[in-house]
This record gives sequence, structure tokens and C-alpha cells, in this order.
Amino acid sequence: MKARQIKKQNSLINSIKEASPYYLMLLPGLILLIIYKYLPIYGVTIAFKNYNIMKGILGSPWVGLEHFEKLFGMSKFYQMFYNTLIISFQKIVFQFPFPIIFAILLNELKNQRFKKVVQTVTYIPHFISWVIISGIFIDILSPSTGIVNYIIQALGGKPVRFMTDPDIFRGVLVVSSIWKDFGYDAIIYLAAITTISQEQYEAAIVDGANRFQRIWHVTLPGISSTVIVMLILRLGKIMDVGHEQILMMYNNAVYDKADVLSTYIYRVGLGNMQYSLTAAAGLFQSVIGCIMLFLSNLFAKKMGESGIV
Repeated sequence: MKARQIKKQNSLINSIKEASPYYLMLLPGLILLIIYKYLPIYGVTIAFKNYNIMKGILGSPWVGLEHFEKLFGMSKFYQMFYNTLIISFQKIVFQFPFPIIFAILLNELKNQRFKKVVQTVTYIPHFISWVIISGIFIDILSPSTGIVNYIIQALGGKPVRFMTDPDIFRGVLVVSSIWKDFGYDAIIYLAAITTISQEQYEAAIVDGANRFQRIWHVTLPGISSTVIVMLILRLGKIMDVGHEQILMMYNNAVYDKADVLSTYIYRVGLGNMQYSLTAAAGLFQSVIGCIMLFLSNLFAKKMGESGIV
């Protein structure tokens, strides 16, 4: 037994030595991950303390769940929580399928030059900040000078106040988010499509399948595992609705429908310096996201998919 254990240990040591260049390449990224992702987790303790800047985290007095009780006791909290869920689910329902459909359609293009041009043009908006994009949408949706309302009036309609109508504003958030990210997100699905064996398409053609049937029976099943993983990760970020986008676009007229937890954390945390209360709200968001991540992963496994772990 000892000889076998020694042999296993030597084998492990040898494998580590062989892979040592890869571990060294991994080291800088691992260090950054620890510094910027794991060490800041200690700051969560602010949510359980009456944080004072002068005293620091260690010197601030412990108050337990006091800030959570205050947070859940706020009548506005439930409205913000509801807005967060509604906007997030709308983005999942309408935004999540968009890059999948776009990737499939782009894959069907035969002209490679045109395909590259379309792909490049569509993923450029991902690298434009929300400050610029919000300005673009505010301009084109303006009730007086916007091109969209100009077309509506040309067709005999009345100007629509997209940015100040609470019933329409959420739709503006979803559409602008789709426009910004669908091209970039499609890259993942295009990469997944390239892993599908061409023999499957050739076999489908021999069996008489048309283009739509090949998409339905070959392409979609071939990228289903990628779709499931991306959906699980998206559900894990269900409480993250893009506070930068909302901060740049919303106004007093749509607060009731657009004010979410992340914008509240930003506004109250920095504006009123209530760091402990906003830390409690942020921790609540993280817990909900973690629960959704595990539940969606468990559901994926129950359905026969591999999930993320």
C-alpha cells in the first residue's frame, strides 16, 4: 500500500512539474482574481455594522441585522425589488434569445465578407459607454426632434413621450440593451456553432432536410448546452439589471417603474453616505442571485443537461 501511495505521489508531482508553465501563466490572473474578487468580500461585514469612515471596518460597532430590518421595513424597498425583477425578466425573455437567433442567421450567410462586416458592425455598440448610448436614444426618441416621433407623425400618429412615459420606459430599457449587446453576445453562440460537425449537416441534406429543418434538428441541439450555461449565468445575475443604463436614462417621471435596487444603492450609498444600509441591500442582491444560480443549475441537471458544475 505504501509503495502504491508513493507511486501516486510521484506521479502527481511529475504531472505538476510538467504543467508548471501553465500554472505560471495562470498565476497573474489568479492573483488579480483574489485581490479584486475575494479580498473585497470582507467588506460585506459593513452590512452588519454601524459603519463609520473614521473608525474603519474593524473599529465600527457591530449591530447585527439592524440594517436589514430597516431595509425590509421600507415601503419603497418592495417597489424597487419588484421593478428589479420585472426589468430583469423582460430582458431575459426578449434580450436573451436575440443573440442566439442572430448567430444562427449570421451562420447561414454564404458571403463571408458580408458576414464579417455585419458581425463587426453589430458588436461595436458593446464597447460604447451607456453615457453615449443614452444620449443617442434620448435624441432619437425626443417627442419634438426625434426621428422616431417624426416617422410616427408622418404616418398620422401623435408624438410619443418614450422617455417620460412610465408604461413605455421599461421597453426602451430592453430595446436599448438588446441593441448594445446582441452582436457581442452572439460571438459565444457563433463559436459554439463552429464546433458542430459538418457531417451532421451533410447527413441532414442527404435525408432531404431543408435549411430550416437543419437549423432546428442540427444547429439548435448542437448549441443547446451553451445556451443552457448562458441562461444559468444570466439567471444568476437576475438582480443585476444594468444600473449604469438606468442611471443614464431614467428621470423623475419614471421613478416608480424604473428605480431598482442597484440605483438605490448608488444614490443612497454615495449621496447620503449610508454605507451600511446600501451594503445590506447589495448583500441581499447577491444572495438572491446565488440562490437563482444554484436553482437554475439544479433544474438544468434535472432536465438532463450538464449545467455549470
